Amino acid sequence: MKKTLLLAGLCLTAMAVRAQNPIVQTWYTSDPAPLATADRLYVYTGHDEDRADFFWMYEWRIYSTADMVNWTDHGTPLGLHSFSWADDRAWAAQTIERNGKYYWYVCAHSKISHGMAIGVAVADSPTGPFRDALGKPLFENGSWDHIDPTVMIDDDGQAWLMWGNPRVYYLKLNDDMISYSGEVGMLPMTEEAFGSPAMNEREKGKQYKDSYVEGPWLMKRSFFPLNKKGKPAKKAQQLYYLLYAAGGVPEHISYSTAPAPTGPWTYAGQIMPLEDTKSFTNHCGVADFKGHSYFFYHTGKLPGGGGFGRSAAVEEFTYNADGSFPTIHHTDQGVSPIGTLNPYQRQEAETIAWSVGVKTEQNDQTGVFVSDIQNGDYIKVREVDFGTQGATTFTASAASALQGGKIEVRLDSLGAKPIAVAEVPHTGGWEQWQTVQAKVAQTTGKHDVFLAFRGNKGAKLFNFDWWQFK
Repeated sequence: MKKTLLLAGLCLTAMAVRAQNPIVQTWYTSDPAPLATADRLYVYTGHDEDRADFFWMYEWRIYSTADMVNWTDHGTPLGLHSFSWADDRAWAAQTIERNGKYYWYVCAHSKISHGMAIGVAVADSPTGPFRDALGKPLFENGSWDHIDPTVMIDDDGQAWLMWGNPRVYYLKLNDDMISYSGEVGMLPMTEEAFGSPAMNEREKGKQYKDSYVEGPWLMKRSFFPLNKKGKPAKKAQQLYYLLYAAGGVPEHISYSTAPAPTGPWTYAGQIMPLEDTKSFTNHCGVADFKGHSYFFYHTGKLPGGGGFGRSAAVEEFTYNADGSFPTIHHTDQGVSPIGTLNPYQRQEAETIAWSVGVKTEQNDQTGVFVSDIQNGDYIKVREVDFGTQGATTFTASAASALQGGKIEVRLDSLGAKPIAVAEVPHTGGWEQWQTVQAKVAQTTGKHDVFLAFRGNKGAKLFNFDWWQFK
């Protein structure tokens, strides 16, 4: 996915005309797990390393949005290094909030049991800093089944944790969210519940309608089913949903429903059918945010991506009247904006709707910033509202150990005439930040803004921390 591959850059540029998926282009971001708050939606992802030929995964990442199109990169607040007992395979994970604390349930290979284990980290903020809550796994027994945890807090306050491949394990978490009561259970793997029984129980030659594989997502929802007259019932009905990767390799997304977390579960059908997503796995999560319902999943559709280079994507959907999921197809277009971006507030450079060529880095002093900027790269942000008064000055913070370069500000099209050009000089180092300014050809109204980078060809130009209009 490196910018030296000209074809990859051209592909991304062509996609940017109409694309919003994948939602992150700077890194591969697998197994998206959304968490909605009142004003922001957070997505916790895995990280597939570039040029991987297996699931090379050593850390987890966080992204957030207020408008569903501009995503802020919060970096890597959690990795294998955060857990003294873990040494490999930072696979799928999910975060949940309880009593003002955020609990991040992960799976990783354990040095202790030499199998996969379930761990938990905790923080006071949705973006961390996170720390290992126990100093040991929450659950392990040496098996390789223990992957892809999902968590839900029920209306009565009981928290449930589920995980597993090729079957579903569950336990009841205590109120502290870092311990559990009772024994670990297993959901009955039957044809009625998941479309087929467990692999070792299947009849030879029989064609089954589906099969659970991995990546469960547990949720509960209330809805008002329609009566015979087509009107909503007066009494709400509640259902538990378990969404999961299904069907073997390649995977599609299916789901089952139940009156309780322990069942009995009933197979309900496919949600995202098998399509050419360029990835042989899939992993989903669902969130309601600002009156909209969103389905997150991953594809391998970034240049250089594939089954071991996956990227988070999202689609908006509406539940059917009977509470069931509609069929959801993957798209490159993604979702529509549900808000605007204020250019007169400081905006982090790593808040991005679409980008070509650039990466992000982080350190303890600056936090996350945009890096690997070369000639021809760009960042696009959407729904930027300049209002009626208009902007007259563009300000940015950048750093360069070499000759620097230019930030050209363009509206609505990468090919438009720049409304501002900020010169970034040699600042003395790649993290020696300097504020640069440029006059703006006065602009008003709402626009997509392209920040196009220009300078010496083939060389890294500068790093980019933030920008603001005045």
